[in-house]
Amino acid sequence: MNCKGVIREISDYLDGELELPAKQELEHHLEDCGDCKMVVDQTRLAVDVFCDSEPIELPPDVKSRLHDALRRKLSARAD
Repeated sequence: MNCKGVIREISDYLDGELELPAKQELEHHLEDCGDCKMVVDQTRLAVDVFCDSEPIELPPDVKSRLHDALRRKLSARAD
């Protein structure tokens, strides 16, 4: 596995959903690649921080702008 493969599989790896051969290959890569290890560690930390935090209520104007942006994005994909 190379660095691009780690990035492609990072979500499944952190969620524990990566098949055993791919997991072993990814972990072997992490043993030799400090950059990827740092990315995986920082991503794991970010997930842990956000999963342990309480949701916050967005201000109404921010929520409205976010919904509008998502609608535009989804509309553009449909075209």
